[in-house]
Amino acid sequence: MRYLSALYLFLFIFSSCGSTSEMSDHEVANISPNSNTISYLALGDSYTIGESVAESERWPVQLADKFRNDGFSIENPKIIARTGWRTDELLEAMNEELGTKKYDLVSVLIGVNNQYQNRDIEQFQQEFKVILQKAIAQCKTGKKGVFVVSIPDYGVTPFAQHSNTKEISNEIAIYNEVCKNISANVGVKYVYITDISKEAEFNSGLIAGDGLHPSGEMYRRWVEKIYSEVRELLNK
Repeated sequence: MRYLSALYLFLFIFSSCGSTSEMSDHEVANISPNSNTISYLALGDSYTIGESVAESERWPVQLADKFRNDGFSIENPKIIARTGWRTDELLEAMNEELGTKKYDLVSVLIGVNNQYQNRDIEQFQQEFKVILQKAIAQCKTGKKGVFVVSIPDYGVTPFAQHSNTKEISNEIAIYNEVCKNISANVGVKYVYITDISKEAEFNSGLIAGDGLHPSGEMYRRWVEKIYSEVRELLNK
C-alpha cells in the first residue's frame, strides 16, 4: 500500500497526541426495556446490507431482533448501505437520503472498499471523520448513541486465496487502527469484530455462498458481541 511507512508514523503521532473522551455515567443515553421505541440507523457497505444472505440475516436486522428478544421496543433498522461503497459514496448517499429524523442508535461500518481499491488512506481518514460527525448529528443523544464496527478481514476467505493474504490482513489492520483512533477521539463506541471474521479461515460455515461475505452465522456471532457492548452503553 502507498505511504505505508508514513502511515505507521501518522498513527503513532495520532495516538499519542489525540485526546480520548471517557463517557461518565451521566452522559450515557437512558434507554431501557419497555421504554420508548428505539430507532436505529445503520450506515455502511456490503457488510451492512448483508450481501449474499437473507434480509433476516443482516447483522443490523439480527441486532434489532436481539433487542426485541430482550424486551426492548425497536423499529426495523433504517439501512443506508450498498455493496462496493467507499467512504465518499456513503457520504453522498447520506447527504441524499438522510432527512431531519434523528435516531436513538447509529452504527457505522465502512472502509473495506477504500482498502480494496487502494485509495488514499488520508482521504479515508478525512471522510470517515465527516461520516462520524454526520452520524453524531443524526443521533438523538449525539455521540452517546453512535458506534463503529471494525472492518472484517476478508483475507481469510476463498475469494482472496490467490491474493497476498498477509498484505490484505495488514492493510485491514491499519484501516481498523485509523477507525479506532478516530472513534476514540470523537468519543464514540468502537466494537472490534475482526477477530471473529478471522475464524472463517478454519470454519467455512462462517462464509456466505459467494466465498467472500460473512454468512448469517458469522453475523450472528458479531451481534452477540455488538449487543453486549451497545446494550451496556445505552442502559447504564
